Amino acid sequence: MKKISILFVTALLLSSCVSKKKYLALEQEKGELQSELTKTRVEKEDLENKFAVIEARVNEYNSKIQSLNEDVEGLTIENKAKFKLSEDGTVTSGLSQERMRETLQNVDPEKLANAKTLKDSMNLAVQYNLSKAIDTSDLNEDEDIVVDINETVVMISIADDMLFNTASYRVGNKADKILKKLADVINSEPSLDVMVEGHTDSRSINTEKIADNWDLSVLRATSVVRKLQKQFKVAPEQLIASGRSSYQPLVENDSRQNRAKNRRTRIILMPNIDKFFALMEAK
Repeated sequence: MKKISILFVTALLLSSCVSKKKYLALEQEKGELQSELTKTRVEKEDLENKFAVIEARVNEYNSKIQSLNEDVEGLTIENKAKFKLSEDGTVTSGLSQERMRETLQNVDPEKLANAKTLKDSMNLAVQYNLSKAIDTSDLNEDEDIVVDINETVVMISIADDMLFNTASYRVGNKADKILKKLADVINSEPSLDVMVEGHTDSRSINTEKIADNWDLSVLRATSVVRKLQKQFKVAPEQLIASGRSSYQPLVENDSRQNRAKNRRTRIILMPNIDKFFALMEAK
């Protein structure tokens, strides 16, 4: 019995010793893990700091690149806006030439093949767009209205009796229909400068309000200009009033019919080239 007790106590002591060793081993492993964790945290903080420095440099470089791009863009726009003199003496901006090339893609290739100079190409581009404006305006020619397109200029000649009474410069209401159609064309193309040109026959005139044919031709032009502006909302900065008196007759003033032909108002549509192509981009 005594031997059994001794063996039991010895076994218990041995068991206690094994558990303590395991405990110490676990404690050591725990310490090592805590040390590794601390080391990992330090490395993580170090990496985060390095990343923050790199990110700041990247943002700085991106800011510099953006600034350089803005400078390049500004210089490009400035360069395009500068006027250039071509070999044929035509002056346009680089931006206008760029927009003109875009328009010429729609022009008949046969016509384009005959364009030898920048001025020829410009004429084709302006003709193309003016023709579209005229076609959509419902402006029909008859014996009292003649429409002629000459290069970049559209000339519309209106017989005197459609606008005025004899020897008068006041525009009658019967002119409203034709002037409304003309205003539609002008308002559809804000790049146009519009010259209203008065013409008389050769018979002299002198009244209390009209000194001579010069006076009459200019007064008729200004009357049409005022009506276009006030009644049909054409921008006044587009309008020009002028008079030719009797010095540009269509035919000899040797008959009643011929004098009637010479009494006319001519409306000339002239595109401002740079403004013309600038507006095209917005359409």
